[in-house]
Amino acid sequence: MSGIVLSASVRQNLLSLQSTADLLSTTQNRLATGNKVNSALDNPTNFFTAQGLNNRASDINNLLDSIGNGVQVLQAANTGITSIQKLVDTAKSIANQALQTPSGYSTKSQASATITGATAANLLGGTSTTTPATNAVTTGTVTGTVDASAAAKSFTVNGQTVTLGTTGGTSGVWSMSDIAGAINGTANVGVNATVDGTGHLVLTSTGTAGASDSITLGGADVAAVFGATPTVTAGTNASTTTTGGLSGTTLNIAATDGGTASVINFGTGANQVSTLDQLNTALAANNLTASIDTTGKITLTTTNDHAAATIGALSGSATGAGLFTAGAGSAPVADANVQNTRSGLIAQYNQIVDQIKTTAQDSSFNGVNLLNGDQLKLVFNETGKSTLNIQGVTFDPAGLGLSKLTAGTDFLDNSNINKVLDSLNTASSTLRSQASAFGSNLSVVQIRQDFNKNLINVLQTGSSNLTLADTNEEAANSQALSTRQSIAVSALALANQSNQSVLQLLR
Repeated sequence: MSGIVLSASVRQNLLSLQSTADLLSTTQNRLATGNKVNSALDNPTNFFTAQGLNNRASDINNLLDSIGNGVQVLQAANTGITSIQKLVDTAKSIANQALQTPSGYSTKSQASATITGATAANLLGGTSTTTPATNAVTTGTVTGTVDASAAAKSFTVNGQTVTLGTTGGTSGVWSMSDIAGAINGTANVGVNATVDGTGHLVLTSTGTAGASDSITLGGADVAAVFGATPTVTAGTNASTTTTGGLSGTTLNIAATDGGTASVINFGTGANQVSTLDQLNTALAANNLTASIDTTGKITLTTTNDHAAATIGALSGSATGAGLFTAGAGSAPVADANVQNTRSGLIAQYNQIVDQIKTTAQDSSFNGVNLLNGDQLKLVFNETGKSTLNIQGVTFDPAGLGLSKLTAGTDFLDNSNINKVLDSLNTASSTLRSQASAFGSNLSVVQIRQDFNKNLINVLQTGSSNLTLADTNEEAANSQALSTRQSIAVSALALANQSNQSVLQLLR
C-alpha cells in the first residue's frame, strides 16, 4: 500500500471530504448535546467561566432550603404571638367581668368623729361664746333733781321707756345707782347698767331685744334726768369665742393602700380645711373620702376602688377625746358571696395563663422557637458574609409580666383588679411590638429569598449563553455540511475516474 500514489486532485478532494466530515461530526454533536462547548478543549475560557457561574448558582440554591426554613420559623413565631394575643384578650375579659361584680366588701374601713355643730359647709363645729360690746355715758356723774310737784320722769334706752318715780334718792336727787336700777328694771332694754368707780354709768349690750353695739338714750325727760343730754361713746366691741370643735387642729393620716399620706389642717385660713368639699379634695390622693350626717358625725372611708384597704393610722391634735380616734381605721368586712364569685374568675384566669405558657412552648419549627429565647441565623450568600441574626424572645407568662392569681389575695377590689388589667395591657403592647419586629424580619427574609432565586436564574442564564449551541444555526450547518459532503464525494469520484481513464490509455 505504501507504493500507492494519489494524484493531487484526488488528494485534495479527499482532504476536503475529511474536513467536511469533521465539521459535520462537530455539528451533530452540538445538536445532540445542545452545547457548543462541552469540554475545555472546545473553548477553555467559556467552559471554565460557565462552570464557575454554575457552581455559584448551585451554592446559592443550596442556601434556599435554609432560608425557606427561616421563613417557616418566623411564621410559626408570628402564629404563636397571634394566639397568645387572643389569650391575653380573653384574660382581659375575665378581669373586666370581675370589675362588673359588686364591691367585694359589705363594710369598708372607717374612722369617724362627732363634732358638735359641724355641717358640710362648716366642719369645724364647736361652742361659740359672744362677749357683748360695752358703751359708757361720758357726761360724768350725772344726777337728776327730784321735782316732787311734777309727774314721774322718763327717758328711752334703745327705744324702750324707762320711768323714774317722783321721789329721788338721797337729798332728793336721782343718783347714778337710781338711774342704773331703773334701767335694769325695765324689760327688753337689751342692756345692763352699772356704775363704775368714777361715777360713770356703763351700759353693756346683752345681745337681746335687737340690741347691738350702738346704744342710744333719748326721750323728752332725758336732759331733766341727767341734767344734760348725755353722750354715749362706743367701748369694747363685741367678740365671739369658739371653744371645742376642729378649728386649729391637725389630722395626720398615713398612706392608705399606696396613696399619699394626708395632712389636714382645720381652720378658715389659707391652706386650711373648713368644708366637706375641701376635706374630700385633700383626701383624694390618699384613696379616702369623707361624709357627714345631721348629727355632725364626720366619717372617713376608703374609696370603692380600694374597698379592701384599711385606713392608715390617724394622729395629730385632731385625735383624742371627742375627736377622731388615733390609730388605723376599722378593718373592712368582706362580702362572702362576691368573693366566691371572684374566686371562680381567678380560676378561669389561671387557666388562661397556663395556655399562654404552652402556646409559647409550641411555637417552634424544625427545633427553633423564637418565642422561647432561641436565635435564628440565616446565611444569604455562598461566602457566608451576608447574614441575618434574629434574636428570639421569652413570651411565657413571666416574660410577659403575668402570673397566676391567688383567691383571697387577688381580685379583692377594683384597685387590685385594675393592677392586673395594667399588666395585661402592657403584655398586649409587648406582643404587638414584637409581632411588628418579626413581621419586618420576615419581609427581609422573603425579599432575600426572591433575590436569590432571581440571582440563580441570572447565573444559569449567563452560563448557558457561554456554552449552549444555537440549534437553528447548527441545523443549518448540518444541512450545508451534508450537501458539501455529497459534493466532495462526487468530486472525489470524478477525480478517481479521471485517473482510471489514463490507465486505460496505457493498456
